Amino acid sequence: MSDSKKILFLINILGGIAVVGSYAWGLSTHDNASTLLWGGVPGWIRPYYTLGMLMATLGYFGFSYYIFFHLDPNQIRLFGRFRYSAFSIIFTAILLPSACWMPLTFLAIDTANLYLYWLVRIILIIAAFGSFSLMAALLSVTPRKPVGFYYAAVFGSIFFCLQTALLDAVLWGSFFRLP
Repeated sequence: MSDSKKILFLINILGGIAVVGSYAWGLSTHDNASTLLWGGVPGWIRPYYTLGMLMATLGYFGFSYYIFFHLDPNQIRLFGRFRYSAFSIIFTAILLPSACWMPLTFLAIDTANLYLYWLVRIILIIAAFGSFSLMAALLSVTPRKPVGFYYAAVFGSIFFCLQTALLDAVLWGSFFRLP
């Protein structure tokens, strides 16, 4: 395995543990966590939101599989000039804010701090930007082999973008209110 793949793998392992760990911490330390986290998101939207989370998770695994197992770090180019290592920056821009979201949201709720509320909104925008960067990188990658896995990765990145940008940064951010 190349050094750039090892670094990206490490970012995904540590970042994944941080995201899942932050969620486990948040859900185990707040009795009414799900109610608090939905904030003002209307009940009729929640089933679609939940479906979006499932599709985004499947998409994440799909594009990650393609990036790890089908892209050769020595041959690919992103945007015609960047190397495989650019994925490390993109994944960090997704995973780091994602790991911070729940702890900062609960801190904002617990302290009713408007500045923290806006910080939460900003980190959701950063994660959305990372998602768009990932989708754009996949759309620009050359060569695109095998084609079937490539299209599955792009399709998965679209679902992931819809979740992080539309549902998280825009919808949740618009409806969420501090108690």
